[in-house]
Order: sequence, then C-alpha cells, then structure tokens
Amino acid sequence: MIEIKSFVNDKFISGTKSQELIDANSSVPVASFAHISDSEVQNCISYAKSVGNPTLRALTIHQRALLLKQLGLALLEQKETLYKVSTYTGATRADSWVDIEGGIGTMLSISSIARRELPDQPFITEGNLETLSKSGSFVARHILTPKTGVAVHINAFNFPIWGMLEKFAPTFIAGVPSIIKPATQTSYLTFALMKLIQEVNCLPKGSLSLLIGNIHSLLDHLDGQDTVTFTGSASTAKTIASNQNLIHHNVKINKEADSLNAIVFGESARPGTVAFSLGVKEVLRELTAKAGQKCTAIRRVIIHEDFVKPFQTELEQQLQRVQIAPAGYQVEKGKVHLGPLVSLTQRREVQEQVALLRQSADILIQSPITVIEGSEDKGGFMAPVVLIAKNPEASELHSIEAFGPVCTVIPYQNISQAIALTNKGEGSLVASIVSTQPEEQQQLTLGIAPYHGRLLLINELTAKESTGHGSPLAPLVHGGPGRAGGGEELGGVRSIKYYMQRTALQGTPTDLTSVTQEYYQGAITHEDIKHPFRKYFNELHIGDSLTTHKRTVTEADIVNFGCLTGDHFYAHFDETATASSLFGKRVAHGYYLVSMAAGLFVWPNLGPVLANYGMDNLRFIEPVGIGDTIQATITVKRKIEKPKKEGDNKKTGVVVWYVQLFNQHSVLVAMYDILTLVQINENI
Repeated sequence: MIEIKSFVNDKFISGTKSQELIDANSSVPVASFAHISDSEVQNCISYAKSVGNPTLRALTIHQRALLLKQLGLALLEQKETLYKVSTYTGATRADSWVDIEGGIGTMLSISSIARRELPDQPFITEGNLETLSKSGSFVARHILTPKTGVAVHINAFNFPIWGMLEKFAPTFIAGVPSIIKPATQTSYLTFALMKLIQEVNCLPKGSLSLLIGNIHSLLDHLDGQDTVTFTGSASTAKTIASNQNLIHHNVKINKEADSLNAIVFGESARPGTVAFSLGVKEVLRELTAKAGQKCTAIRRVIIHEDFVKPFQTELEQQLQRVQIAPAGYQVEKGKVHLGPLVSLTQRREVQEQVALLRQSADILIQSPITVIEGSEDKGGFMAPVVLIAKNPEASELHSIEAFGPVCTVIPYQNISQAIALTNKGEGSLVASIVSTQPEEQQQLTLGIAPYHGRLLLINELTAKESTGHGSPLAPLVHGGPGRAGGGEELGGVRSIKYYMQRTALQGTPTDLTSVTQEYYQGAITHEDIKHPFRKYFNELHIGDSLTTHKRTVTEADIVNFGCLTGDHFYAHFDETATASSLFGKRVAHGYYLVSMAAGLFVWPNLGPVLANYGMDNLRFIEPVGIGDTIQATITVKRKIEKPKKEGDNKKTGVVVWYVQLFNQHSVLVAMYDILTLVQINENI
C-alpha cells in the first residue's frame, strides 16, 4: 500500500481522515492518503511566495533551464519506478510512455527552447524598440518579469505526470514557484514522481509543492500576482472560473477543458485511398490510447455519407486487432493493447453518457468485452463503442462527451456542411483533416480553424513522420476556444511568458539600455584606445563601441566582387539600365558592403574573438554608388555567457554586436547584428 503525502514547506506531511485509492485493473486498494488542513494550505502558499519566489527570481532564465535539464535527465534514469506505479492507473506501457517519458521530454524540450531562444537574464525583452519621438530620444520596449506570486496547477486524472511537468517546466523557467494539485484518483503516481524529484534535490527551496486530496480552500487564498491553470472537465472549469476570490482579485486563469474533438474526412479521401485508411487508423488509435481517456481524443468522425459503410467495414477489421487486458499484460505482437478505464465509477459514467448519445445515434460498432487475464466486473474494462448519428444536426452529438473508448460517426453531404458540423462542437482542442486535395485542405482549414487550437493534416505524405492527432507538443500551443476552455498552454516560449508580467518600459535609449542590458541606437556609447576585438568577454561592457576608418567604393571593387561571386545583377553593371531604375546609378552589392565592413572593424591578429557565429537583422537602407565613402561603427549590443562543458578548453560567451554603416554624408546605409564567440578570461 502506497502512503501518499503532500509536499509542503519542503517536507512531506500527512493529514487526517485517511482515504483509499484503487487499482484500475482489479479495484483492489493500492494507496491511501489523508486530507491536509486549511492552515497547512495557507502555509504552503505563504512559503512558496516568501521563499520560493525570491529565490527563483534571483536566477537567470538559463540557470533555471539548466536546473530543469539536470532534473529531467535524472528522472529518465529512474523512469522504471514510475512505469511500475503507472500500471495501477490502467495505463498500458504505450500509454505510460506518453505520460512519463512524454512529460519528462516536454520538460527537457522547454528547457532547451528557453536556452536557445531567450536571454541569460532574469527577465525577457520582447518585440522591437518603439520610437516615440521625432529625434529618437524617447523610446519604449516591452519587458517581461516574473510575477511575485505562485502558480497553482490543477490537473486531471488521465496524465498524472505529463500534466504536472508540462505546466511546471515553463512556470519554473519564468521564475515563479508551482503548487501542484493532482486529481485524487491517480495522485499516487504524481506522488511517486515528487519523491524522485526530491531525491534528485536540485530545485531551489519553495519552488515546487504538492497538495493531495480535497482542498476546497486553495483558491480562496490567492491574489492578483498568482496564476491558476486547470485541466479537466468543462463543468469543473466553470466552477473554478466562478470562484469569488479569483474574480475579486482578477486572478489569471488558464482553462484546458475536455472537448468534442473531430476528424474530418474530405471528399478527396475516398475509400480505397491511402489517406482514407490513415484516417481510420487514427480513429482506432484515439479509441484505444489511454482507453479513450484523453482530452484530445477523437469524439466525432465527420465523414461523407457515401463513405460511412466502407469506414465501418475498415474500422471493424482494425478493431479485431484490439486485445482488452490489464495494464501490465503483454499482448500478442501486432495487437493493440486496450487497458481499463481508471475505475468502475468512470466506466459507469461513460456508459451513462453513451446512453444519452443513444437518443440521437444508433450503435454502428460495438465489440464484445473479452478481458485477457482479468475480470470485467472488477476492473474498469470497456470495449470500444462507435455510434452513428440519426440526425447529424442533433445537439447531443456535439455537446455530450463520453470520456472513454467512444466516438460518433456523423455523415455530411458536402464540404460546407462538414465545416458547419465540425464547428457545432463550439470549440475544440484539436481536429484532424484527412484530405489529398490542396484546395479542399485550405477550405476545411480556414473553415474550422477559428474553433480549434490545433489542426493536423493527414495524408500519405504527412503520415511518414506525423506525431498523430492526440499528441500535444512542447513547441506548439495546446488549448482551444469556447468549450475547450479558451486557454493556451505549451507553445514554446509562449508558455514561459504566460507566467510573467508584460510591462511597457519608456525612457531614453540610454535608460532602456541600462535596465535591459541591451544596447539601443541612440544610447550613450563608450570608446577607448583598445580595439574591442582585443578584449575578453568579461572585459566588454554593453555600449562599448568602435568607429572605424573610412573606405571609398570604386568601380574595381564592384567588378571584382561580381566576378568573384558570379552576381552580375544589372544594378551593379549596366549603366544604361540603372539610369532609369529606382537606383539612378550603378550601385555596390549589398553583401560587398557587409564584407567591406568586416575589413574595417575586424582585428586581424589572434585574440579573444574565436569565431563568427552568424548575422541577424540585416537591412540595406540607402544605395551606395561608385565614389561613396563608407565608415562603420560597431557596438556591444548584448552578451550571453555560455556554460563550460566537459572537455572544453576555454570558457566562452556570445557577444552580439550592433553594426551601422554610414556614407560620407553621415547617412545610415546599412545595419545588422553579428554574433561572435569570445573567450572569457578566467583569471580576471
């Protein structure tokens, strides 16, 4: 028997009024927990705010991300412990892989995205510099800083690990502590994960807490600096959103609710085509994965009325591969393992929903329940049920969800009706479009996109590497409008920014440079006699600058560059053609100017600058002709220190330089950023 405990104030605690939790495969008790008191809930929130939040805010984004990477790699080494416990939830090995390794993988992906796309600062600058005055002396930039509260993550029973980690990871990187409230039914798996996290012992104190059981007062102690996220039923989402304390303090809430997700077979996906069979297999996968207990599972199959019978025949053939068995059972090779629902209660609820759907639909396919090495009466086993709509427009078909291995086939007569039927779900997390015809793909996509958070296009080409209908991915948004909750999770950097406060920062370029540690045009610069390319990374400061000597562009320069590169565009060589062009004269190649600028500012000898990393934001502003004289300025715009890896001989950092090219009239002709790898002097 697993004794589940809450993790509060960096220690595991037990409560009172013990309650048992059961094995989904046999209904035998496998765990027990006790509800904690309201005062302990308040202590948890207070500790996270007073200890966890300041500690996290003091770290940079890269430091937070590296801690997550350390945690994720350590958890992967201990994953079999989690797989063992996961079988009690009814999840098969394949189901558990999505939850366990999918959750850890999502955390590692978000860590990687943060280190790749965000600055090594405790905050984020966003968007372009906005010039607010004619002279450019008054400017603005958006800045995102961590909120000073906590994020309360309320999760569903079906993904006890993925649901926790996909929310915790971006919250942690944003610099905000998390309080995890898992669904009670499967909280023993979340508890097992929490024990492993504490054994790794790499997270700052107060950054992660776990509350088990019925904690009705949790939302009553939050304020405007806090955030609440919820995954679960649409009805519970409405209950949370109506909490008077959350309303009073305007607490930010993100809701991700179960929805009537659909797969739409276009008219081009005819029976007998590869696309049609791929669509049928996708329906099979979503009926059997997690026994249909997924917020992204296919609930409605929108298909042309002429295709219904072939669909039925092909799906029945596919369902013959399904073996219903306890989660730990090894099914035959080539068979599809369908485990039990999370409990007998859950099965009863699904059957009740099927009965309601039967008011507007008939049974199209229902396999007999034959449980291998298990008892149908003791476990939450349920065979797939496929219904067929009597009336495609019936409201029940587009509003009632049976959260199990159930879907309804809804026939349509034309594409316009298919779009209208899909959108009657009033907002879904995901829909799939099975189509081989580009115009049809576009029509369906533009028709249903406003009602969906994600769309998957299924055909012979995408199927080769597709992750499937039901798989939210770290770089992509997960959420949907209307019934789906109106929220948005994941989405790469978007998920991190959600837990931060966006503020418009106004001032002079020098003011903004000082605050954000990023140089802006017009800010005060610093020059000295030592060439900046001769300085080590830790000798350079934001605003360090160099104004180069000058060079006049000659006809020979243009001809030689054109011959060297093979670029003989008329603007560089044809005097007659350019006379009537927008240039009015022969002009130098833009890339020649970039190359020439490097000759102006590069220090040629061996020094701390080790390599050129690349170029960003290149803009050619004014044409440069024969006889024009060019001068460059190069300024330290941003610095990013890189962690020293095992085997590295030198510690390094990336320096972003802002380059401007001016002509003899002091007119800006080009600007861009270059990135260099610069050595750090560890003796300074």
